[in-house]
Amino acid sequence: QVQLVESGGGLVQAGGSLRLSCAASGRTFSTYTMGWFRQAPEKEREFVGAISRSGGSTYYGDSVKGRFTISRDNAKNTVYLQMNSLKPEDTALYYCAASGRLVPTIAPRTYDYWGQGTQVTVSS
Repeated sequence: QVQLVESGGGLVQAGGSLRLSCAASGRTFSTYTMGWFRQAPEKEREFVGAISRSGGSTYYGDSVKGRFTISRDNAKNTVYLQMNSLKPEDTALYYCAASGRLVPTIAPRTYDYWGQGTQVTVSS
């Protein structure tokens, strides 16, 4: 019922910033909790952040707290991930995902729809 397309990834130097976008199709975007995850080669998928349906509540993984900010614009069917003070260990394929649950969650299995991912590479 919803298709997700990430964009905004690229190569950036350590200490720099990058803003990822996730555009959703369909009329029911505002009914979904949205999340961002990342996965480096041969690593498990890691929770980055999540945002409630209205955008009033946000949650972050420990590794990105204080540096990343998740937001959404329901009128534009878009969720964003602002990444500041980037570190080489942030290098990964970043995915956005949509969950039908009413309360934001951190487990990948609780998300129903996934984008194709966008690559973020941070050089030292």
